[in-house]
Amino acid sequence: QLQLVESGGGLVQPGGSLRLSCVASGSTFDYYAIAWFRQAPGKERESVSCISSSGGGGDYINYSDSVKGRFTISRDTAKNTLYLQMNGLKPEDTAVYYCAAVWSVQRMCPRSPGPYKYWGQGTQVTVSS
Repeated sequence: QLQLVESGGGLVQPGGSLRLSCVASGSTFDYYAIAWFRQAPGKERESVSCISSSGGGGDYINYSDSVKGRFTISRDTAKNTLYLQMNGLKPEDTAVYYCAAVWSVQRMCPRSPGPYKYWGQGTQVTVSS
């Protein structure tokens, strides 16, 4: 059973940066596709970025168009931690950010929330002046 705990959210001014972390316990990330999703009030949960499992034979990374060029997803397998570096933050990035994981040996990662089995509790990101 994989447990995920996010941290790193907070209040930041437009144009600022934050780095979110998601620490996994109970298993290693090696054979999981892992992702960041976000959900703003009154909106559906949407994909931010995802990365394929290490067991898939090389990283496959996907970003939503709204964050491409501003956000960077990365994984530290030694620390069993997923990161999301967020630069150039905009007010529309305000949301609760969740990390999620699903067991996989494919060089791909799902872009919709349905396939993901494990979820963290979320961390609030607020971008406001």
